[in-house]
Amino acid sequence: MKPRWKGKGSEAKASADPMSKIVSQLHSSLIRSVARGLLLSRNVLIEADAELFYLFNRARFGRSRITSQEEKQWFQLDMEEAFYLCFSLECLKGIGKDGSIKVSYKAYSHLRYKNWVVRSGLQYGADFIAYRHLPALTHSEYAVLALSKGDNELNGRLRVWSDVHCTVRLCGSVAKTLLVLFVDSNSQGTSSPSCLEHYTVEEETITRWNPEQSREDQTSLRNQTNLGTI
Repeated sequence: MKPRWKGKGSEAKASADPMSKIVSQLHSSLIRSVARGLLLSRNVLIEADAELFYLFNRARFGRSRITSQEEKQWFQLDMEEAFYLCFSLECLKGIGKDGSIKVSYKAYSHLRYKNWVVRSGLQYGADFIAYRHLPALTHSEYAVLALSKGDNELNGRLRVWSDVHCTVRLCGSVAKTLLVLFVDSNSQGTSSPSCLEHYTVEEETITRWNPEQSREDQTSLRNQTNLGTI
């Protein structure tokens, strides 16, 4: 599926301002500001100055949070976003003991390292949706499922054909390709955040079969038939 840009000139704007550059600026700003996060359930709340506020919005990380302290600006990040932006992975020790948060984070960071903009895919029945650039410039191309490789309790989806069929049809109806990321722990377990360094990710796209792509050229077949009768 080809990228679907929003409006004339969007592709040129994206090429002139690559996502890798925007995220790099955000990383640098976070380091300079020595930002710290406040852990709230499965989210991280941080105070953002004007520069951070602008860059969070530009890079499409998190969402602004209104508080009673009007003089302060806050941003709320999902766990995956916060960990990717260099907050301490030690927080993982007390979260998602079944390993689900680690699988989700590894899949998220895998896409972000490849400079995809990643947002929640809940409305499409997926874990994430992936954009080639800013959502203002392009439509999302992939609906993403993050699964733990192997037969375990984290893989409750796509176990039967009806799950695959329904998910692929849903993705097709909203012009997205289903991307499944299989996260392999490589027998590292989930007890320590450091285990994530040894996790690997395998990508697999699943699309509806198009019979037209597999049919032989009918003209060629007719010519072969005619040659056979000479």
